[in-house]
Amino acid sequence: VQLQASGGGLVQAGGSLRLSCAASGFRFSSYAMAWFRQAPGKEREFVAQISGRGSYSRYLDSVKDRFTISRDNAKNTVYLQMNSLNSEDTAVYYCAASSAYVSTEPRTMAYWGKGTLVTVSS
Repeated sequence: VQLQASGGGLVQAGGSLRLSCAASGFRFSSYAMAWFRQAPGKEREFVAQISGRGSYSRYLDSVKDRFTISRDNAKNTVYLQMNSLNSEDTAVYYCAASSAYVSTEPRTMAYWGKGTLVTVSS
């Protein structure tokens, strides 16, 4: 199983980035996919999740209306479009897979990627 996140980088406040996470080694369309982030000195927190077929999604309140999670099951890839970025969005972003769209707790994720760093400069 592999989850390879990419697309992070340095962006100015107010800017946008799109993260991608390419998955392999498991039946991608059967898994809910999620993004988490971890800022320096803070615990890992849930950002967004999408169901296996993409019919349902949910977000951390502070990113609602700014971030959009999507997936392409033909490409085994999940995306996170991030707009109107601010300094509080600076973190390492991780993608994760869970066998069911029932929980956003990190401990319920079956697989994790290595993360991609997003730095927002003010």
